[in-house]
Amino acid sequence: MGEVFDRKIALRSGPRYAVKTDAEVRAALERLFTAHGFRDITISDLRRMTGGASKEQFAFRLDHAASDQSERLVLRMDPYASAVDTCRGREAEMIQAVVDDLPVPSIRLVDRDGIHLGQPGMIMALVPGVSMPSQMAGRAVSGIGGSYGAIGERLAPQFTRHIAALHNLDFTTRSLELFDVPRANSTDAALWQVNAFARSWHDDRLEAAPILSLTERWLRENAPVCESPCLVHGDYRMGNFLFTEPDGLITAVLDWELSHIGDFHEDLSYILRPRFGSVGPDGQLLVSGLMPKPVFLEEYEKLSGRRIRNAVIAYYDVFSAWKAAVVVRASAVRAAHEGHNHQDLLLAWLATGTGNHLRELADMMDRL
Repeated sequence: MGEVFDRKIALRSGPRYAVKTDAEVRAALERLFTAHGFRDITISDLRRMTGGASKEQFAFRLDHAASDQSERLVLRMDPYASAVDTCRGREAEMIQAVVDDLPVPSIRLVDRDGIHLGQPGMIMALVPGVSMPSQMAGRAVSGIGGSYGAIGERLAPQFTRHIAALHNLDFTTRSLELFDVPRANSTDAALWQVNAFARSWHDDRLEAAPILSLTERWLRENAPVCESPCLVHGDYRMGNFLFTEPDGLITAVLDWELSHIGDFHEDLSYILRPRFGSVGPDGQLLVSGLMPKPVFLEEYEKLSGRRIRNAVIAYYDVFSAWKAAVVVRASAVRAAHEGHNHQDLLLAWLATGTGNHLRELADMMDRL
């Protein structure tokens, strides 16, 4: 990941990021496919996909000489800087590692260094489905405060089953050359994640925030031991999976850019964050808008065979809140300030939540 951070810093002194035109995207795609041996390429039905505070995404149709059928694909490409800066090679490698076990988009091509696309990117299959029920479209920011309604009863068991399955996959049998493996029975899993976001904080901050520095020190001093590292999604929540209507079948788990090998408690803490949930008809908070917390945790333990340690969940509660604050207080603000992202207005809007994040952290630290 160091090279991703270094690349962002190197681009910092350059011009503002120019949003790609359709013609530029089409030409970039043609270069990439040509470089991989495709002939008589036709890129059609190109459209920018909405959403996403970190990557530019385009849907398009590909025709070429070796196939008599069109294929609907998605280009996921980096701007100069994002709310979260990650590696397309790692994201593609993780998706390919779990493709036989979880519903994920299949990867077609990867341009890890942006040699052909101009910016790092990857091509994957377009998966059918929606991220929120159709009747909710436009009524909430994807992943924050939405509601699945009646279809949530069908989604909930799948949501829990897929994260339990991910944590139980034997990553030693997968090709994950771009990933470092924390030592078992060590604090590596926690400290490596702290190191990554500490780098983001120190590289991207525009002004100091003492509570973030205090929290970073606490996270280092209280890092828990992880007995058996596993695959971690890093952003598993409402809005980051697709499902079809009306059957409620999850067709794809999305946004693997923060995936890594670490502690399963990190995923659980993140899933349980109230800001990614919604209130049910009875006033009870629903995890990712799907089910009450006790139901989720009980079902997770049953499916995974893992024992949840509340003290470790509490540690990652602090980490998740600190990570969110780093994203909105530093990385999002910096990317918008320098005009190095296609979503500068959205990133600036995210930054308006800084006060809430810092208050949450302050309250947590007071209780420790």
